[in-house]
Amino acid sequence: MPGAAFSCWIDEGDAADFHLEGDPAAARQSLGEMEGVDFAVHPNCRSPTRLFVADMDSTVIGQECIDELADYAGFKEKVADITERAMQGELDFANALAERVALLKGLDQSVLAKCRRSRIRPNPGAATLVATMKRHGALTVLVSGGFTDFVNPIGQELGFNRMRANWLGIDEDGKLTGQTVGKIVDAAAKRGLAEQILAARKLGPESMVAIGDGANDVPLIELAGLGVGYHPKPALARVADGLIRHHDLTALLWMQGIPRREWEA
Repeated sequence: MPGAAFSCWIDEGDAADFHLEGDPAAARQSLGEMEGVDFAVHPNCRSPTRLFVADMDSTVIGQECIDELADYAGFKEKVADITERAMQGELDFANALAERVALLKGLDQSVLAKCRRSRIRPNPGAATLVATMKRHGALTVLVSGGFTDFVNPIGQELGFNRMRANWLGIDEDGKLTGQTVGKIVDAAAKRGLAEQILAARKLGPESMVAIGDGANDVPLIELAGLGVGYHPKPALARVADGLIRHHDLTALLWMQGIPRREWEA
């Protein structure tokens, strides 16, 4: 592309650094139009990553957990439509969450674990990404507008240091109440959590890498020194520093200049 000069290979034939002249926003737009290319636009000097924050549904895993739960209850299509509109930014997240959770009322709590074990799978590269980030000194955080019954076990499986998500209400008979408990984890809460960790560790946003897919991740991605969209919805793609549409999650390691020889299996 015009104004781009080859700098060095990260992994020869697969990933490279280029020096770009001009407006970063224009560079992101041009790179986003290139066929088969995943990219990230950085400042001239990369900062070491000390905080890695990831969304879960449709990012770290390949599914939307609430849609899979709804399938057990026989109304997945209706819930999936609300989910898609919320991730596109067409609906208020808190209201969309409340509407979907209400439809789950009466579902037995045991279904949560059954659904997770039978249907939920990490996306390719997730475990390597988390392990490598930890090896390179980053605190790894999984934050989701989904539910702790899914996020906590998956986060533990993949090795995340911390997890944050919504709690589903359970009645004395072990049935879902159709409501969440406590403060909702929405877009503002995701960003707020990252801000709290940065402040507690006396780090600037340039030390943070974040990844997500939907409109609910926009404030988090905008905060991060490197904010990346994974198969992102248009609302997120417009603000992300980088996009992953062709490779698996390990592409985020290349975007930080980390070659394969330094990846943790």
